[in-house]
Amino acid sequence: MATAIADIDVRPLSDACGAEILGVDLSEPLTPQTLKAIEEAWYEHLVIIFRDQDISNDDQVRFCRYFGDLEEVRTGKYANEEMQYTMMITNVTDTGMQTALENGEMWFHSDQCYYEIPCRASTLYAMEIPAVGGNTLFANCYKAWEMLPLDLREKLQPLKAHNIYDYVGNPLKRGDNVDPDAPQYSHPVARLHPETGKHALYVNRLMTDYIEGMDPEESDDVLQQLFEHSEKSEFTYEHVWRVGDLMIWDNRCAMHARTDFDPDERRMMRRITIKGETVR
Repeated sequence: MATAIADIDVRPLSDACGAEILGVDLSEPLTPQTLKAIEEAWYEHLVIIFRDQDISNDDQVRFCRYFGDLEEVRTGKYANEEMQYTMMITNVTDTGMQTALENGEMWFHSDQCYYEIPCRASTLYAMEIPAVGGNTLFANCYKAWEMLPLDLREKLQPLKAHNIYDYVGNPLKRGDNVDPDAPQYSHPVARLHPETGKHALYVNRLMTDYIEGMDPEESDDVLQQLFEHSEKSEFTYEHVWRVGDLMIWDNRCAMHARTDFDPDERRMMRRITIKGETVR
């Protein structure tokens, strides 16, 4: 049985971004009308959450396919063909699946900004969570861009920033000696969203290392200003996870971070990502 559109209730979670969608069972296929309502809510709120979902990997795959083609696990290591799109974001080492080991805090970032074509969206399904912490923060990069001083926006509009995935296993600091073979790419500082037609600030503390066309000192100063600005509380929403939460966020206009948690407690999220398009 498909979920009917009349059952959907969209409840904003903050003034910055984020909305909970009620009345949807993701273990069942969605009607076109329901999907359209979900997509509209996603474009408006950037991050949408479905609570109390009891879904399999196949259910999550089906849901993600509504939003586009899926990203295969880039290492090519997965248990079977059914798991080719799935990675466990976890500090648990006995899953028998491809995992990205994680513990503690992680700075704000945008997934895959260091590739030519970053992913469009990311999803996480909460399977195990610590008693305290391990929350995910999201920043509305539309608002961050719009609230910059006009003269700074005019200066940054034509520029690109260089992003690199090279922080030596430390989610708070890249190494001083950057690996020249690390994934890296430059994208516009102000990214144009292909669906909404709005610009979003597309730099982040973890992975953006310089702005092209600026001398290093000016680039460092401007980036620090942009990082502090975009992470202000008025632009952010902090999500406290519950088991059974399924979340999807738009990487083109939202960035995210993780709060600290006890490394002796298990945290396990099932992640599937949706392929993106050329950045403009």
